[in-house]
Amino acid sequence: MNPVAGSVALNLALGFSVISVISLFIYNNYKDERIFLTGQRSALASSFLIFLSTFILCYQLLISNFDIDYVARYTSLETPTVYKISALWAGQSGSLLFWLFILSIFSVITILQNQSKHHKLMPWITITISVVQIFFLILTNFITNPFNPTDADFIVRNGNGLNPLLQNVTMAIHPPTLYLGYVGLTIPFAFAFSALINKELGSIWIKSIRRWTLISWLFLSMGIILGGWWAYQELGWGGYWAWDPVENASFMPWLTLTAFLHSIIIQEKSGMLRFWNMILIILTFALTIFGTFLTRSGVMSSVHSFTESSLGPIFLFFVFFILIISLSMVYIRKDHLRSVRKIESFTSREGGFLLNNVVFVVLCFAVFWGTIFPVVSEAVRGAKITVGPPFFNQINTPIGLVLLGLTGVGPLLAWRRTSMLKIKKNFFLPTTIGFLNFLLLLFFGFDIYVVISFALCSFVITAISMEFFRGAKARNNKFNESYHIALYKIISKNRSRYGGYIVHIGIVLMFIGFTGNAFDVEKEFDIQKGASEFVGDYEFQLVDITEQERPNHYAWVSHLRIIDMNGNLINNLYPEKRVYFYDNPDINKRQPHSEIDIHSTINLDIYSIFSALDGEKGIAFLKIMINPLVKWVWLGGYVLVFGTLIALWPRKDT
Repeated sequence: MNPVAGSVALNLALGFSVISVISLFIYNNYKDERIFLTGQRSALASSFLIFLSTFILCYQLLISNFDIDYVARYTSLETPTVYKISALWAGQSGSLLFWLFILSIFSVITILQNQSKHHKLMPWITITISVVQIFFLILTNFITNPFNPTDADFIVRNGNGLNPLLQNVTMAIHPPTLYLGYVGLTIPFAFAFSALINKELGSIWIKSIRRWTLISWLFLSMGIILGGWWAYQELGWGGYWAWDPVENASFMPWLTLTAFLHSIIIQEKSGMLRFWNMILIILTFALTIFGTFLTRSGVMSSVHSFTESSLGPIFLFFVFFILIISLSMVYIRKDHLRSVRKIESFTSREGGFLLNNVVFVVLCFAVFWGTIFPVVSEAVRGAKITVGPPFFNQINTPIGLVLLGLTGVGPLLAWRRTSMLKIKKNFFLPTTIGFLNFLLLLFFGFDIYVVISFALCSFVITAISMEFFRGAKARNNKFNESYHIALYKIISKNRSRYGGYIVHIGIVLMFIGFTGNAFDVEKEFDIQKGASEFVGDYEFQLVDITEQERPNHYAWVSHLRIIDMNGNLINNLYPEKRVYFYDNPDINKRQPHSEIDIHSTINLDIYSIFSALDGEKGIAFLKIMINPLVKWVWLGGYVLVFGTLIALWPRKDT
């Protein structure tokens, strides 16, 4: 497959997307079905040409065609095959093409899925998707083309290779998963914008996008969790979340999307929050493009971001374009967006959901302000004021705890209005258990945030467990089924509700893991073979340091024994110090990297980093971190995914 064909395919895709938009604009005026089919088929043709272009670039990466600049920059002859494929999204132009590739898949699914329904909405849905495609096609055709030839007056025999930090299985999965969430949000936004244009602002567009939205939320959640797992496993700083600008860029749309998923339940059930829901989905989509701006503009310093480029202002322009056009339509349709009913009582499930949404948006704004503050301060005062994790933790920890508490409050409230008797009955057991845990932890002298967090976790788990127990008990009384059969039946009959409860349990488990950060212990030290060092309640013995030459790097492997206070061997750890391109005569091209090793249990992780080596003196420089409860974060992530899949699973009668 000739790389020129890939570039031509991108040119043609841009042409077909433009034809699609023009044709559908004309159809909206003349209502000629032939023009509608032309616009729809042009959109499909554009998507298939993008597929072709992506496959061609993948092939060039696999065969190591270093005549293409992108291939030379992000692969080498030594790069393993799996990482040659993941190089597709490792760089600027390849990742934009990959974005287009995913958007094209979703575009084809949306068009084919709605051949015989939503006939009034589909023209503007297709126009909206095509406009987003046109934006990215302009970038890949004229600004950062992935098929540009290598600018060299000699034959390039080998490429630079993939950054060692990206040569990780998780990093091969994390970006595609995150992109599926990011790009998937184009479809709900397209439905929302089409509903605004066509004044179809009831529950039709909400019902049409519910599954799309939940799928996007699932992939966005998985992408964020996998990103944390990669940071924890690969970056060697012992944590999984640093409030990095690019981490925040994925977290902000997750917050607004989570709020949207909660509030559309109210719109479907009672026709309320129409205006609010429209604002939320517009804001969520705008934040995905804003996040892409942060990643590619170079205005933020981040281990996750691409190099500084001219794309920043273009993405920022597109964000403002989306907001101005969309919010203008919201203003024009404000009368049609008025809710049919109003919330009757603050002590109702609707009231709980609304409060929950407000807190999500407040948290999103806090993250947004902390993220852009360095840029704002530099623009206003001429000096960049860095905002680090202490600021985010101080502001967001109390907000996060409020959200945690509301996770348990919602299920205890009734729709429309909850009587005082019902409130006392529903809240008595969860509140009692939470308060007893609060007093117990306070007695043992734990930090106040630790006490509040664990008390709220016990409150929420009790509240959700009561919901499962009540549902199973009611079915047991009615049908005389055993409790485990009754539990299975209530979940299968109401998957959306109980799947959501399981997601909430997953979030509680993650909060338990987050709270474990308060007990972290770390120590850096130098050590010779045969010597020992104590960290916390453990002794670490350096048994040996061996050297290994591997296909794409050279490694010094340390052998550490972990011994507890009773002298028992807990485990052996083998952290490594690696040098990639170690045989390159240019010392600046060699890439050192520390490969960590972890002993992980349900209670704590022992995290080891081989920082440096003094070969002449035989001294290793190590860092040991003891991180309690980290595994609960990943366990909570599994439960969250499981609950979402239950909510997504179609019922047998549909």
